[in-house]
Amino acid sequence: MGKHTVSTAVTLGATVLLGAGGLGTASAAPGAPASPAVTDPAHRQPGQSVLVDCSMKSQVRPDTFILACGDGNSRLVSLHWTKWTGRTAVARGVNAVNDCKPYCAAGTFRSYPVVVRLESPQPWKKNPQVRQFTRLSLVFTGARPEGYQRMVTYRLGDSASAPQRTGS
Repeated sequence: MGKHTVSTAVTLGATVLLGAGGLGTASAAPGAPASPAVTDPAHRQPGQSVLVDCSMKSQVRPDTFILACGDGNSRLVSLHWTKWTGRTAVARGVNAVNDCKPYCAAGTFRSYPVVVRLESPQPWKKNPQVRQFTRLSLVFTGARPEGYQRMVTYRLGDSASAPQRTGS
């Protein structure tokens, strides 16, 4: 994805739209049991690692996760977690990606089914007693966004202001 300039108002509007469920086409398979999202660290099990979101809040088994913190043009939705331990977590869901055609503000969000894997927990600088996952891998199980490989890995954590794609 190339860099695109988007005004603050458009970005804010897109973020509000996305947060309000504007991705109605991105849904999981019918009948799949929902995994509970646990965002309150008080409900985290001892030894359980967390996923840190764009607001620097810890999450366990979130239903959604923004990959593109700056503009919201790539996010994971309809996440159904099958595993969440201190070392790894696995989910199925949808990567909703803005195609930015002809430009991001006028683009269309496309849905791509994925398997999500979280790994490499490290102490979280904000709370060193808590371990945060520092690597997120997506495996596209069908179609994928233009320019993406079947598997893409993102670096997460304190050193990255936003998730950084390391494979394309």
